[in-house]
Amino acid sequence: MIEANGISYSVRGRRLLEEVSVTLKTGRLVAVAGPNGAGKSTLLKMLTRELLPEKGTVKLDGRNMTAYTYLDLARKRAVLTQQNKLSLPFEVQEVVMMGRYPFHKNAPEERDYEIVTECLRNVGMLSFARRIFTTLSGGEQQRVQLAKSLAQIWGTEKAFLFLDEPTNGMDLLHQYHALDIARQLADRGAGVVAVLHDLNMTLQYADEVLLMQNGRVKMSGTPAEVLTAANIEDVFSVPVRLMNLPGSEGNIIVPASRF
Repeated sequence: MIEANGISYSVRGRRLLEEVSVTLKTGRLVAVAGPNGAGKSTLLKMLTRELLPEKGTVKLDGRNMTAYTYLDLARKRAVLTQQNKLSLPFEVQEVVMMGRYPFHKNAPEERDYEIVTECLRNVGMLSFARRIFTTLSGGEQQRVQLAKSLAQIWGTEKAFLFLDEPTNGMDLLHQYHALDIARQLADRGAGVVAVLHDLNMTLQYADEVLLMQNGRVKMSGTPAEVLTAANIEDVFSVPVRLMNLPGSEGNIIVPASRF
C-alpha cells in the first residue's frame, strides 16, 4: 500500500501540488484525471519518489519512501513516464531487458530472457525484438517501454505499476490493448495507477478515479461517482452528456454541444 499524506510541491514559487492525500492499494486500477497543469504527473513523481515533497510524507508498506534504496524501490514498482527517449541504437529486446536490471547482479539469466520474450508477446512486439528501438514509430516505442515496465514487476507480489499517459502515440487498437493489460494486472493483484485523458476509457477500466484541479484532488471515488456531467463541466469547462448506448455496459461521455 502507498499512502501520501498532505504532500505539497512548488517550483519557482508556483504551487504544483497542495495538501494532497491519497491511499493506493494493490488489486486496483486507479485513474488520475484532470486538465493540463492540474498536477497529475507531479503527483505520480511524488508517489514514485522521483520527486520529494516539500511538505507531507509518502509511505510504501508503512515505511517512508526515503527509507528505501532505489534498488529496493525498483523491485517493488515500475514507472512508464511520458518522456522515454533513447538515442543509442539498442535493440528492442535490450530495452525491455533493462526492466530486469534490478534482479540480476552481473548478467541476465535464462529466466530473464524468458520474461522479456513474454512481455514483448504481451504487447504485440515480439516480432520486433531484433529491431533497433529508434527506428520504431512513437506508438511502437511506447509499447516497448510498456513491455520494459512489465518486465520490471514480473512475478513480484503486490507490485505497483505507474503509467503516465500510457496510450500516447498508440493507435486505437493498441490503446485498448494497453489498458486491457493494465486491467489484467490489477485483477491479478498488482496496483496500477494511470494518468488518463480519455474519460471514456477511464469509465471503462478504472476502479477508482482521482480527479485533479489546480494541484489538488478535487474528488475521488468510483468512475460513476466522480465522472458526472456536472463534475466534468466544473473541472474541464466542457458541457457534456452521459449517454447509454444500446448493447453497452455503461455510459459514454459526449460533448453536449453535439446534441
